[in-house]
Amino acid sequence: MSLRKLVLLRHGQTDYNVAGRMQGHLESRLTESGRAQAAAVAPEIARMTPDLLISSDLQRATHTADIIGAATGLPVKLDPRLRETHLGDWQGQTLAEIEQKWPGAIVHWRADPEWAPPGGESRVEVVRRSRPVVEELDDELSGPNATAVLVAHGGMIAGLVSGLLALPIASWPAIGGIGNCRWAALARREDHPRWRLIGFNVGTGT
Repeated sequence: MSLRKLVLLRHGQTDYNVAGRMQGHLESRLTESGRAQAAAVAPEIARMTPDLLISSDLQRATHTADIIGAATGLPVKLDPRLRETHLGDWQGQTLAEIEQKWPGAIVHWRADPEWAPPGGESRVEVVRRSRPVVEELDDELSGPNATAVLVAHGGMIAGLVSGLLALPIASWPAIGGIGNCRWAALARREDHPRWRLIGFNVGTGT
């Protein structure tokens, strides 16, 4: 067991965030505010002296990670397993549009981590594909304070936190959303592999 601390940072604000549209696997661009958020949070991440920086390959995450990388001096490794939940037919639509076409589906989706939007994936499936990224870090990192930063997406981060904490699936909806350029932090002791949540929705982002 080498990885001791894990920081899960959400990307900066995007044009889809401003428009209230569901992004999923669709590409969207950081707004001016989103770039400013990344620039503001970068020194905070740098002070953690991370050993590794990995990003989802969607450009809203990679552009955020590039700013973090410049502050930390770390190269950015891309991993598509860190992508946001694929939202299928919902991608690109607003909540109002989804409610009109699939009445009650949003409420059901938020309440049941095993339920997927039409043509999309469930939160359980997102955790199943993203969790190995963390598990593989034990083979990559060494040292008593090995720290990795993953730049990713709000839904994926909430799900991965739930999975790493071994919460019962029915309780996953209790882990709330995370703001743009805010992060969740988990840590574990040298003598025990259990992850502990030491911070959630932390940072200067909104």
